[in-house]
Amino acid sequence: MRVQNKSHKGFDRVLMAVAASFLAVTATSVQAQTTTGRSASDLAIDAAVPLPDSANLPPPSAVDIKAAAPVAAPATTATVTPAAVAPAATESAKASSVATDQPVAEKLRDLLASKGARYFDRKGERVAVDAFYKSRDYAPVWSSAGAATSRAKSAVARLKDADKDGLSSADYPTPDFAASTTPDALAEAELKLTSAVLDYARHAQSGRMHFSRVAADIQYPDHTPEPSEILANVSTANDAATALDSYNPTHKLYKGLRAELGKLRGETETPIAKIESGPVLKFTPARKTKKQTVEAIAPEDARVPALRARFGVSGDASDQRYDQAVADAVRKFQGSADIKVTGQLDDATVRAMNAPKRDRQIDIVRVNMERWRWLPRELGAAALGNAYVILNIPDYTLKVMQKGQPVWTTRVVTGKPGNHATPLLTETMKFITVNPTWNVPPSIVYNEYLPALQQDPEVLTRLGLRLERRSDGGIHISQPPGAGNALGRIRFNFPNKFLVYQHDTPDKHLFAKEERAFSHGCMRVQNPDQYAATVLGIVLPNEKYTPERIRSMYGNSEIDIKFPTPLPVNITYQTAFIDDAGKLEFRKDVYGRDARMIAMLKGSEGKDLESVVAHAQPNYSRPRAEIPQGVAFNGSGASSGGPSFFERLFGPPPAPPAPVRGQRRTVTR
Repeated sequence: MRVQNKSHKGFDRVLMAVAASFLAVTATSVQAQTTTGRSASDLAIDAAVPLPDSANLPPPSAVDIKAAAPVAAPATTATVTPAAVAPAATESAKASSVATDQPVAEKLRDLLASKGARYFDRKGERVAVDAFYKSRDYAPVWSSAGAATSRAKSAVARLKDADKDGLSSADYPTPDFAASTTPDALAEAELKLTSAVLDYARHAQSGRMHFSRVAADIQYPDHTPEPSEILANVSTANDAATALDSYNPTHKLYKGLRAELGKLRGETETPIAKIESGPVLKFTPARKTKKQTVEAIAPEDARVPALRARFGVSGDASDQRYDQAVADAVRKFQGSADIKVTGQLDDATVRAMNAPKRDRQIDIVRVNMERWRWLPRELGAAALGNAYVILNIPDYTLKVMQKGQPVWTTRVVTGKPGNHATPLLTETMKFITVNPTWNVPPSIVYNEYLPALQQDPEVLTRLGLRLERRSDGGIHISQPPGAGNALGRIRFNFPNKFLVYQHDTPDKHLFAKEERAFSHGCMRVQNPDQYAATVLGIVLPNEKYTPERIRSMYGNSEIDIKFPTPLPVNITYQTAFIDDAGKLEFRKDVYGRDARMIAMLKGSEGKDLESVVAHAQPNYSRPRAEIPQGVAFNGSGASSGGPSFFERLFGPPPAPPAPVRGQRRTVTR
């Protein structure tokens, strides 16, 4: 049926003409192909089949084609574009890759099932690795179609740079994928690299050695990364090297040490300006006598400008006077070089300065970077503007930090080397006690005061101490609040298993000394009223505490000021650190921690460095002690059992009556 639409007439004619031509050509072609070699009977059958009559139509004109354009049917052959073929090509390539890697996947499954412990000696890691590969049908992460992936190359490059992080690249052996040409070799290379990645991430975040192997008086929160988290992070990151680097400490001071480590290693083979031998140089400070004032003596020497340049001493670079600043710089160098600290330029100091290498300083920086890994990644409390307290034992300095900046700094006295060393820890300060009672620690009671009591029955009375026998037979000695109290006027409380805290002291003269390791383990603060006002200004900003207000609270009654949000306290041991001016500083290894750690890192203990060492905890129960005749007890406790944790930290509640003390008050906000 012909459509009576003028716009379609041309189109119809085009179609009919094309169809007629097609049929004619087809018939002719078929006839030409089939006639040859066919029998007469076949040709007769073909002749009986009706064919359409030839259409008697003129050829299509330009007008017909133009009229047909608006309704032209889509082309039967679509144009093939790269975008159209890409998904199919990608899927094809992926299928090809999966097919190529299938033998490796099968070998991985077998290796993990039969020899997983050979690659992962930690049970938790074996479980995590097996679950990780099982979730991906054991498809390899580090190779594809027999070659290392870009992710593998990035991870290998980062592991080979582990020395820059104070670690050792030898601890993280990497496979050679180019030499791995069989499924067995590729599976071996896969697990070898996975093991190295897990080891590096763990060491970078929590340390190459466990702190318990260094000393019993170290306690930091565990923050070892989970193996499953490491695998998920590194296997999905855009750059494996960046993902691995993220496990290193982010603290500014750690990054500063890392930069200085690079400088020291770069200078190891570089000649250092030599200091010539000569007479001993000694600075003598000014002093006063009963008769006169003796001026300071700063001898002049041509070697002094080289010393000023060597240590970055400020002032006139050409000044030849061996003054206080130069002597202090020499004294610090002597401490870092482990030679006698005198501040004098003698032969031993000159020899140490002229040493051709700085291997010792490199080792010291490395162990200090290791100690940074033990610390929590977040030192402060987010609710307090990331505020925290950090105390560096070898530098005898305490700082209050907030928003990444120092708020306040003071000098401190720390524990003596040996059994009275100040422990390293991270805890939270929960309250301040004004006018504290000193509950003498058991170690001092039994090791010092009771032996002294045998020699002098009046010694406790003269010191203003109270002697009590507890119900368990033990001896308790305390000192009531007052100006002469051993804790001074303020105690800063952060309960911990080592029973140490920070406090004031009546012995103010000790703060003038350069080395201040004199206490039994607690930390004495030079300016406790300012310290209290500073931390209270952070935790109780609306209360407007000032040093003057704190001092107005001094008296004979204990006052507790509790914190609504605890303030983190970090006790550290940094013998190498970056000062506020960005300069690398070294301090004396007062507790011998550097020597211990360097020996361990250079020893042959291997992975055993990470294993935890169990230390016996101190026993606070004591047998009944013999007290000399004539020594009176002030009272006796009523406790029938051992002391609680809080009592171990701050002593038992005072036994009434206490005529020299007022009532205890607690300030809560």
